[in-house]
Amino acid sequence: MNDNHRLACFELWGGNGIANHAVELPGLDGWVYSTPLEAGRPGGDVHYLSVCRKGMVSRIAVADVAGHGSHASSTAENLRKILQRHTDNWDQAALMRELNEAFARESREGLFATAAVLGFYLETGELLFSSAGHPPALWYRAREKSWEVLQDGTPYAVEIGGLPLGLIPGTAYWQTGVRLGAGDTLVLYTDGITEARNPTGNELGRNGLLEMLRAVKPDSPARTCHDLLSAVQTFRSDEPRHDDETVLVLQYAK
Repeated sequence: MNDNHRLACFELWGGNGIANHAVELPGLDGWVYSTPLEAGRPGGDVHYLSVCRKGMVSRIAVADVAGHGSHASSTAENLRKILQRHTDNWDQAALMRELNEAFARESREGLFATAAVLGFYLETGELLFSSAGHPPALWYRAREKSWEVLQDGTPYAVEIGGLPLGLIPGTAYWQTGVRLGAGDTLVLYTDGITEARNPTGNELGRNGLLEMLRAVKPDSPARTCHDLLSAVQTFRSDEPRHDDETVLVLQYAK
């Protein structure tokens, strides 16, 4: 498969290893960057992309699994199987309930995972999002030329016909819908990015990441990702990384 992974109606298993390439989903152009902390070993950051059988619903997930190596790979594969079972479901509620149960089992063993899950409906440009303890995605609204935090309290939430939105029963997770506009950009990331520290020990944080993005011109997912990573590296200077790092940028190609 070449570097530009075109998705028609199948699964692209992103995995939990090194990635730095373009991705394309129906209606969404993207770029994914992921690098494990330990060279030569799979990390705990997981990214997953798939498209339903009719090519209308895309599923995107970024997760942060505790640990590295074989355990992280095993947990990543379990996460993949859960996502596979719900590829064709536009409603994410059942998916999030199953993730909730799986994460509860992990936590009982002293292990933890977080996940941000998106569902995109090509016909309408509607986006469903849910977060299981994961840092919220960031949303560039091209018409307003502004960056927003994509969280359940967003004032831009919309009602989506036939779908139960709000708190998902049996979980602490929400299912929220928004409608993307032409050129809108989404940035998903793991806490290896926001927990980067500079030489004085200050943490970047979500606000720092937002400030960096406001200085980036989101012409394309590749440029947005590369410029953001360059800004993070400048902030870090010579300080070493302390965690896996993943950034996934998606742009609505209406």
